[in-house]
Amino acid sequence: MILDNFRLDGRVAVVTGAGRGIGAATALGLAEAGADVAIAARTTAQLDEVADKIRALGRRAVTVPCDLSDLATVTAFAETAAEQLGRIDIVVNNVGGTMPNTFLTTTPEFLEEAFRFNVSTAHALTQAAVPHMLRGDGGSVVNISSMMGRSPGRGFLAYGTAKAALAHWTRLAATDLSPRIRVNAIAVGSVLTSALEVVAQQPEIKKQMEDATPLHRLGEPWEIAAAIVYLSSRAGGYITGKILEVDGGIESPNLELGVPDL
Repeated sequence: MILDNFRLDGRVAVVTGAGRGIGAATALGLAEAGADVAIAARTTAQLDEVADKIRALGRRAVTVPCDLSDLATVTAFAETAAEQLGRIDIVVNNVGGTMPNTFLTTTPEFLEEAFRFNVSTAHALTQAAVPHMLRGDGGSVVNISSMMGRSPGRGFLAYGTAKAALAHWTRLAATDLSPRIRVNAIAVGSVLTSALEVVAQQPEIKKQMEDATPLHRLGEPWEIAAAIVYLSSRAGGYITGKILEVDGGIESPNLELGVPDL
């Protein structure tokens, strides 16, 4: 009986940054749980590959190749998903990220761009999806934050600030949208995605990261996807406004960038 509460049959999810990595794993995880899924990312070929896998699971898939840094495009993505799949129940704000930078080279423009890509994009998609969610049974929003949003580390000023803002946006949005729509976030640790390909190919650096992680390994995209399925389903129905830490137990960055003292 308890496993039935993880099912998402009859639900529709929208997932950003779903061409690869955590986004792709999430789209497939939601489909395995029974949801139809609309996915967005820049690269058409990657989206098509994920969509084919979703359809192979017997679920419907809608692909929207687009630049998710354009907020008007983000809003249009929600409208397309609702039009083609009939409803929206789940929003996964996965797209985001920012390149490391030193303090003196982090311009105000760079900081604002990080905020826009990580926070404004999530806000725009959620805001566009909420009216559709309210027409149904409500729903669930899951944001992908980072452990860098709660832990200091040199070189991560813009990224960490944006992810911290996204985490608190999660708490505030959960208050505004309760009780019909739940809003949660995942503070992700080091996960083996394309962003860590360079690191993963250097055994010494990879070992340093693993040794600095209490579980002595890096995460896998499917492990984040599993947490998203939980938060999106009835199994997570008594959780809102919370930041779930899926990070291998780390309390400080497990990758030092070697940024020197000023």
